[in-house]
Amino acid sequence: MTAAPLIALTGATGFIGRHLLRDLTGRGYRVRVLLRRPVALPPGASGAVVGDLARPQNMAAALAGVDAVVHSAGLAHAMSGAPEDDYRTFNTEATRGLAQAAAKARVRRFVFLSSIRAQCGPSAPGTLTEADAPAPTDAYGRSKLAAEEALAAVEIDFAALRPVLVYGPGVKGNMAALLALAARPVPLPLGGLRGRRSLVSVETLADAVEAVLRAPGFLRRPLIVAEPDPLTVPEMLAALRAGFGRPPGLMPVPAPLVAAALRLAGRGELGERLAGSLVARAEALAGLGWTAPRGSREGLTALARAVAGGEAAHTTSG
Repeated sequence: MTAAPLIALTGATGFIGRHLLRDLTGRGYRVRVLLRRPVALPPGASGAVVGDLARPQNMAAALAGVDAVVHSAGLAHAMSGAPEDDYRTFNTEATRGLAQAAAKARVRRFVFLSSIRAQCGPSAPGTLTEADAPAPTDAYGRSKLAAEEALAAVEIDFAALRPVLVYGPGVKGNMAALLALAARPVPLPLGGLRGRRSLVSVETLADAVEAVLRAPGFLRRPLIVAEPDPLTVPEMLAALRAGFGRPPGLMPVPAPLVAAALRLAGRGELGERLAGSLVARAEALAGLGWTAPRGSREGLTALARAVAGGEAAHTTSG
């Protein structure tokens, strides 16, 4: 019997990486987690301690026999007063070094978790596809694009996945804030926001990762990952509140007033995210025969239902 493919996974303790680890082992892949330090791993996964990916050790042994690398580790927020340097070190140079080590180990494919921010800013006109010229607007996006360009210079087949805003259990940042708002039993003055945004659940993202792992031939290109139904913020909140068993409860306050209030509160970019649009289409993945297993409206309702069930279970057990 042929052994299942062996995947080397980075970032397995992060929001996305935890889901990838569970999904890949659940699909029958053997997974070797590349770790900074020894940690307990779930059944079906093994570990290799390589230290900090910016200064890795024992990479030849860690990548021995590996069929593909899934690189989900990276820096999402600056760690010092020099964000450009931090992002370059952890997102660009660490990716370059890992890809070079994978090429030396004759790994078949390198799957890099990039970001839609490698292609655009917090909002964008029209509908984005991989055919659009990348134009990142911040240090994080520039570091992800530079990592993609570094991969293109390494002699290895790669897929640079550019997910849009990712949601799922354990999400942080703006999506966590939206989930918390939806959970509150009060009316919200966000019914007038009309910008549409593409989303992707961690489950859908894991499905896309598996699709590129098994894709035949050579890829060596970026691929947007997005669910097919972009939503407005009111639609997101309505879907979440449906999962909490509540009506939408949204008041139609004009978007400029919401944006002005957020600017006064020092949250101008959040206002742009809420009011602006960022719609993307997964054309390259569709060309591989991939379709999202479900839409964002259904996924958000399922997320809120799971959160509500978890809270109820915690209350009962407490």
